[in-house]
Amino acid sequence: MGNLGATEIILIIVAILILFGGKKIPELMRGVGQGMREFQNAKNNVRSEIEKGMQEKPQDKSTDAK
Repeated sequence: MGNLGATEIILIIVAILILFGGKKIPELMRGVGQGMREFQNAKNNVRSEIEKGMQEKPQDKSTDAK
């Protein structure tokens, strides 16, 4: 997790508990999970479109120039 130590992680968790309360955290994490899943799906779609475009044969442009 980068340069975060155990103390920093504990302070972040305590701050989240204070800001959101124990009842809101599962809802918050669910939203974060859905956002990450949507981002992953979008990334995979872009990757597959790029790979599909690279596999297509380029059209011969010399016949179009007439």
